[in-house]
Amino acid sequence: MEPKQIIQSIKEKMPCVKSVYFVGCGASKAELYPGKYFLEMNSKNIRVGHYTANEFLHATPVAVDETAIVVTCSLGGTTPETVAASKKAMELGAQVIAVTHAAESPLAKNAHYVILHGFEKNYAAKLEKMTNVLMLAVEILNQYEGYAHYDEMQEAFGRIYDVIEKSVSFVLPSAKCFAEDYKDAPVIYVMSSGATQEVAYAFSICLLMEMQWVNSGSFHDGEFFHGPFEIVDKDVPFILLMNEGRTRALDSRALDFLNRFQAKTTVLDGKDFGIGSEVPAAVAEYFNPMVLTAVLRVYAEQLAIVRCHPLTQRRYMWKLEY
Repeated sequence: MEPKQIIQSIKEKMPCVKSVYFVGCGASKAELYPGKYFLEMNSKNIRVGHYTANEFLHATPVAVDETAIVVTCSLGGTTPETVAASKKAMELGAQVIAVTHAAESPLAKNAHYVILHGFEKNYAAKLEKMTNVLMLAVEILNQYEGYAHYDEMQEAFGRIYDVIEKSVSFVLPSAKCFAEDYKDAPVIYVMSSGATQEVAYAFSICLLMEMQWVNSGSFHDGEFFHGPFEIVDKDVPFILLMNEGRTRALDSRALDFLNRFQAKTTVLDGKDFGIGSEVPAAVAEYFNPMVLTAVLRVYAEQLAIVRCHPLTQRRYMWKLEY
């Protein structure tokens, strides 16, 4: 089912929703964040939560009941913690929506509704998961409270996949330069703000730490001046994701400081990839994450090539019980 139809169906059973929880692990948890951020920024009445699945399972919010919607997410639909969290949410009476690439997966079988997304076809397909979750958040807000910029959001959804493919079409030269410059870095810090906060987090923990075994740390650049900026020095490696939207001032302030002390900084700016020009300005900030995630994927692929370390290589994951 499509997000609009799913929320229409839920509203018939649940005329009033009090809580919406977004639940997943690793990259899937991060890809839920733009939806969570949108709903939290725009809803006046709905409680919004964003949980890693195992904590949701063991420390479940008391508001997970028949007045709650729970959105669970896993690419292959087999992440044990997420499957268990989805099942528990159903047992507690919540309406559960699973977002996955696998129709017959355990996650799909432990939800009331399932949204299937692509992955392999191209870079845009890899962002269908994140985009569908944002669609769900928009529908929840619009159908339960109303949303003044609903039409602009629909226009943006109609354009975003083309914007993604256009963006990745010209970044290969800069991605190759990044790979050469950063291939021997002992640590790489990644930061951003707003809807893109967990894009930085996911690149740090998944693409760098998991897939490249490179030490990394990530933080919200609003917190940069409240601790992390003390490690800034000449040639210390950073990646800064710039947002087009309300939190751009935070990103710019961090960038000014990095440049002031000559940190080794790679800047990826949503504005350079059409956010704000090809996406309606009123809703542009919510689409930075999709484009920047796709561009970062190209950067990670090039880093893997120069380091002779495939993105699929693992030391522990899928090989040990843990």
